[in-house]
Amino acid sequence: MKNNKTQQIIPYIILSVIAVLFIVPLLWVIFASFDAQATQVIKWPDEVTLDNYASVILDPANQRAFLIGIFLSGGQTLLVVLLSLLAAYPLSRFPLKNKQKFMLAILFMTSLPITAVMVPVYQLFLFLNLHDSLMGTLLFLTASQLPFGIWIMKNFIDGVPVDLEESAWIDGASLLVGMRKIVAPLMIPGIFTVSIFVFIGSWGNFFVPYILLQSPSKLPASVTIYQFFGQYGYAAYGQLAAYSILYMLPAFILFFFAQNHMSRGFTMGGAAKG
Repeated sequence: MKNNKTQQIIPYIILSVIAVLFIVPLLWVIFASFDAQATQVIKWPDEVTLDNYASVILDPANQRAFLIGIFLSGGQTLLVVLLSLLAAYPLSRFPLKNKQKFMLAILFMTSLPITAVMVPVYQLFLFLNLHDSLMGTLLFLTASQLPFGIWIMKNFIDGVPVDLEESAWIDGASLLVGMRKIVAPLMIPGIFTVSIFVFIGSWGNFFVPYILLQSPSKLPASVTIYQFFGQYGYAAYGQLAAYSILYMLPAFILFFFAQNHMSRGFTMGGAAKG
């Protein structure tokens, strides 16, 4: 009996330790963002102030960085969803030759670390004169997430009955009309699922913009966070914490409004795979 109780308690202990490891840094970020004299110590502010938020929000450089980040992340999300839907549809519906090998190649590309290709990509950008280009960076970010989007979208399209499309075709609808009016509405959970993962992955991407963009005026919010780290170990902890809170808001808001669709998306995706 004691062994059974111990086995039941151990998972709760492990989960509690993991929860503390996540909560403690979050508490520091929240408290420090309202503290004008914030340090590395977690403590309630001696005087609660919004000066850190005002300093971050009113800085034109930060405003520009957030807008650039939204442009890159939002643009990438829209392109990945649209292109992966168009690419996944024939893979799901048509008996293509070597389709299984192609899907395995896509699966391999989803596991390829982006750092492994950054050196040749950087050389390619120099050759094509796309270095320090927001559009070039957006296109590369889109291409890097397309394999993931295609793989997930195909699983969701597999779960949409083809009989519905055939009925639309009989009524005179074209292939694209059927995809837009029949398949896409039934794939809303899958579209939200892909959108969330792509946006969050792009919003938190530091490495790619840091390598491909050189002008300080073109850097997104994920890169400009380094401005709060000074020399000799000094950091503006209060402003850094306020910046971090503001930086989390777009992803949090997007997830909040899409969480119901994501829950249904995971269920549908699992059913489709089965």
